[in-house]
Amino acid sequence: MSFTSDEVNFLVYRYLQESGFVHSAFVFGLESHISQSNINGALVPPAALLSIIQKGLQYTEAEISIGEDGTEHGLESLSLIDAVMPDFVETRSKQKSAKAETSNTNGDSNSNTVSNNHEAMEMDGDVEIPSSKATVLRGHESEVFICAWNPANDLLASGSGDSTARIWNMSDSGGNGGQLVGNANQLVLRHCIQKGGTEVPSNKDVTSLDWNCDGTMLATGSYDGYARIWGTDGRLTNTLGQHKGPIFALKWNKRGNYILSAGVDKTTIIWDSNTGCCTQQFAFHSAPALDVDWQNNNSFASCSTDQCIHVCRLGVERPIKTFQGHTNEVNAIKWDPQGNLLASCSDDMTLKIWSMSRDTCVHDLQAHSKEIYTIKWSPTGTGTNNPNASLILASASFDSTVRLWEVERGVCLHTLTKHQEPVYSVAFSPDGKYLASGSFDKCVHIWNVQTGSLVHSYKGTGGIFEVCWNHRGDKVGASASDGSVFVLDLRK
Repeated sequence: MSFTSDEVNFLVYRYLQESGFVHSAFVFGLESHISQSNINGALVPPAALLSIIQKGLQYTEAEISIGEDGTEHGLESLSLIDAVMPDFVETRSKQKSAKAETSNTNGDSNSNTVSNNHEAMEMDGDVEIPSSKATVLRGHESEVFICAWNPANDLLASGSGDSTARIWNMSDSGGNGGQLVGNANQLVLRHCIQKGGTEVPSNKDVTSLDWNCDGTMLATGSYDGYARIWGTDGRLTNTLGQHKGPIFALKWNKRGNYILSAGVDKTTIIWDSNTGCCTQQFAFHSAPALDVDWQNNNSFASCSTDQCIHVCRLGVERPIKTFQGHTNEVNAIKWDPQGNLLASCSDDMTLKIWSMSRDTCVHDLQAHSKEIYTIKWSPTGTGTNNPNASLILASASFDSTVRLWEVERGVCLHTLTKHQEPVYSVAFSPDGKYLASGSFDKCVHIWNVQTGSLVHSYKGTGGIFEVCWNHRGDKVGASASDGSVFVLDLRK
């Protein structure tokens, strides 16, 4: 049995029509030249695509459930997504055979049950962080996209899809290691909007948060289009409303007098943090602005889905520099600790290093095989005993790897390969000796930067969106897709 791409296109076209996606069907029909194919649509039964997929699933299930030796193993039905993941299907098949053998020898059908997901690699006993060293913080009612430690003390802030941010007190008096923490030590920062004269929850995700440098104020950005400033007591001190649509990123400058934000409205805004007023709005991107980073107290870079990076300065009308070279959306940008070099990462699978003294990139680093989600620089001259040590850049990719780059030479020093799903976050310890990474495989791994070896691992209960270190470098915070936030205590 064989099929042509024309036939597949026709079935997709018909599926879109039958599902009521009239506009999509029309556009797809035009682009795939349906009218020029010689398929007689009158002969194609309704829901043809779905019935073919269903048969394919049944065939795949049959293939897995009948072992190589011809014996049948029971198999709960596959989901469509499972079936297109060959590694998963193979693992499931092996698990089923092993389970069948175990139950035959033990007469115990419950032994060795394995969860539906890819199991994480077997953790080495000496790197696995025991649960007594992990404090799980429960309270959020939806996925937790971001978390950040206060730079002065052990307050951990988290932001979630439940339209709240929370501040967790993890100082030794506040946290209780290894246990679930309920309401006792969390402040709930509810993101509300005015509706009919009353305050109601915005029902929008909190997408970004950042502490000012002395840890006295927390700024949050939300999908409701507002940035907000809060005190450490959880009280709202200012609401910044000028963006028309979701805010994707925001950052304080070092001096703490300005906040910078990036939005879906294609603009970036510098706000006066004392008054909450918009000081200057920059509208140079032709698509949503995804990330911003200060170069110094009054200059910053912004990146966008328009593939461009602009460097702008407070008080200057036009960008003072524009970097072009990425061929897909630019996800994140970071200035090195001195503000000399700008690193950018993109869905085009490359990392690029830019300098204000050049128009083209200094390095075009190509090694990842999928989109690069985020990047971080090591703190200055750390990670070795040499204060002049070269700067290291870490990149996290949807190809499930983290890479460590020596930027001066433009070479990849280490590829960290223990994760099994996209890696969403990386963070260097304050002394630069360790790197934490968090992935959708639910694992947080902690690596030795110099050797690239795995030092610690912990598996949580949800996919990890963000990892961060406290200012002393002895605790790692992480936030996850199941609403959990957890803190790993690395003190001996």
